[in-house]
Amino acid sequence: MKIAVIGAGAIGSVVGGLLSKGREDVTLIGRKPHIYAIRHSGLMLDGPSGRRIIEVKASEKLDFKPDLVLLAVKTQDVEPSINEIKPFLSGVPVVTMQNGVQSDDIVAGILGKENIISCVVAMGSIFLEPGKVSYSNPSGKTALLIGDPFSPNRNRLQIISVLLNKALPTEISEDIRGAHWTKLIMNLNIAVMAVRGLPMQECSQYPQIRKLNINLMKEGFKVIKRTGIKLAPVPGIPLFLMKTMVWIPLPISSFVLKSKIKSYGKLPVLGSTLQSIKRGKNTEIDYLNGEIVKLGKKNGIPTPVNSLIVELVHQTETTGKFLTIDELTKQLG
Repeated sequence: MKIAVIGAGAIGSVVGGLLSKGREDVTLIGRKPHIYAIRHSGLMLDGPSGRRIIEVKASEKLDFKPDLVLLAVKTQDVEPSINEIKPFLSGVPVVTMQNGVQSDDIVAGILGKENIISCVVAMGSIFLEPGKVSYSNPSGKTALLIGDPFSPNRNRLQIISVLLNKALPTEISEDIRGAHWTKLIMNLNIAVMAVRGLPMQECSQYPQIRKLNINLMKEGFKVIKRTGIKLAPVPGIPLFLMKTMVWIPLPISSFVLKSKIKSYGKLPVLGSTLQSIKRGKNTEIDYLNGEIVKLGKKNGIPTPVNSLIVELVHQTETTGKFLTIDELTKQLG
């Protein structure tokens, strides 16, 4: 099976690199500096089992018809990326690996619904520099959750699951759309790291930040509850704990959140939004916190905290300047 990974950034390189190590025929499609480094020195992958150099094919453009596509670009890049490679995709299954809840519908609008498999990535990965990525996945934890967002095809999902298990522990979801919404609620907090320029572990030391995180999730839960959206389990994301934290008294929820983040260990949790800013790229903020803002406006539900954090992330994108804790606290009023 010829596998093309479109968007060989952090997660694309991790999954593609591990599949190649598992002797699958993988080609990473990405930006020139990363591709050049991989061709010259191999892909350096730093993970739970240590650092390794993986030989994997890499190219700046797709120039062949694959048997399977792993789409790992950011949500805002999905439409142009699919349009560019569309001539090679007739009848080819495409696994969408984006944050947010829009990617499946965007791809379906271009290719149709039949060959789309949706994936929730339930692990952390960091693009260190061209040719080098790292990832974190506690032993035994499910890292990839796949499902069919349109027309259930259990046999196909089983085949894709067996394949992806060669790279990372993979499970099949009975409600992949609900799973994406669950991860979106969790991801509302990564915007805070983006405006502070610090990993989650450092941000969580401040009570003001923990209060902001809880209020972001509280708004998110309020919007999805009022609009009838159903959440579904995602391995590694404590949905019950998240729901509990937004309703119990703030001092208790703040302590619980601090304890939970401490359990993540010492490996910095940066989040995709901060990584994009550090690389000078546009973020997915409009498809994360912006999704809650948009849904709130549509249904007459105020979302002042998420609206503010979207503005602040866009401000950081433009200026490249991160906010101090005092500046952020002042913005929050």
